[in-house]
Amino acid sequence: MDLNYSAEELCFRDEVRAFVRDNLPQDIARKVLDHRRLHKDDMVRWQDILAAKGWLVGPWPREYGGCGWSSVQAHIFDEETAALGAPRLVPFGLAMVAPVIMAFGSPWQKEHYLARIRENKDWWCQGYSEPGSGSDLASLKMRAVRQGDHYVVNGQKAWTTLAQHANMIFCLVRTSTEARKQEGISFLLIDMRSPGVTVRPIITLDGEHNVNEVFMEDVQVPVRNLVGEEGKGWTYAKYLLGHERTNIAGVGASKRELAALKEVAQREFRDGRPLAEDPIFAARIAQVEIELMALEMTVMRVLSARSEAPGPEASILKIRGTEIQQTLTELMMEALGPYALPFDPEAMELECAGERVGPDYAGPLAAHYFGYRKVTIYGGSNEIQRNIIAQMVLGL
Repeated sequence: MDLNYSAEELCFRDEVRAFVRDNLPQDIARKVLDHRRLHKDDMVRWQDILAAKGWLVGPWPREYGGCGWSSVQAHIFDEETAALGAPRLVPFGLAMVAPVIMAFGSPWQKEHYLARIRENKDWWCQGYSEPGSGSDLASLKMRAVRQGDHYVVNGQKAWTTLAQHANMIFCLVRTSTEARKQEGISFLLIDMRSPGVTVRPIITLDGEHNVNEVFMEDVQVPVRNLVGEEGKGWTYAKYLLGHERTNIAGVGASKRELAALKEVAQREFRDGRPLAEDPIFAARIAQVEIELMALEMTVMRVLSARSEAPGPEASILKIRGTEIQQTLTELMMEALGPYALPFDPEAMELECAGERVGPDYAGPLAAHYFGYRKVTIYGGSNEIQRNIIAQMVLGL
């Protein structure tokens, strides 16, 4: 793999950079760069801008309305948008359920749902985890019983990210209790506005409402919303998780955070000199930078070589990406010292800036740090990812 951008790729980078500078609303960029709270409207506004440009689904194949971007172009887009303060795209429709529908969906599902995702008309969430069925996902209990041209769904999902905003959820449900537990699972697309769907918030350690419990009581789902074959949901779930774990690596956002960390280390002083000149702290920054460079190269190799859904290599990307993300939040907290210690959820709001001791950017960092404790858990905990690597790569 040639690690140098071609002339064409450099032109694409310049095009992306210019577009983002001209079109990204600065109030949104300021929130991202200052680690402040994003609202649904912020994410929808940016995704609408990209949809109008045709770039919301840039990596999708042209046959489904995408731009057919290469893996390098997709990486450039991620890096350039992150650097300038664009929110990460909400992945549940764009990068998770869409590839499943492309690979296994019916012609109607492809025509109907892919068009709505491409035009940013639906907000999707993911219905996988349940109480007692997270890492051991095959033990899920949400039941779907076919009655004529509908399934009737009953059960509970947990830790459902951004379900409070969603109008659609892709769900793993149990359609058979007779077969081996992995073979009794099916993949349903469910309208969150259906009678019997209840969403209850879970407030996490950072004081945010990002995850939820979702309850379904006698929810009717048309049979045409079954993806692929009944009982094959486990296969489709693994396909989706490969895409999710690759996306979680988050190289572009981590490069932005590394740049911010270096800037803070120049501003903050210890014993009369910038923290960046402290040899121990400088060595820690250098170490995480080396790890991030290695991750970026690995992501590029995986994406360039991939012709199908990512396999165990996605677990490697997920582990290293999330560990780097956590390290960057830890170093930022350490750099700011006591200014980052007060935990004040309201400091996530722009209007609260300047009402505390210390620099404005210090206020949200504790919540930001706490929020990133979960990244090594979602998408399959890093412990489970190591088991996958041991079994599928090392044969243990």
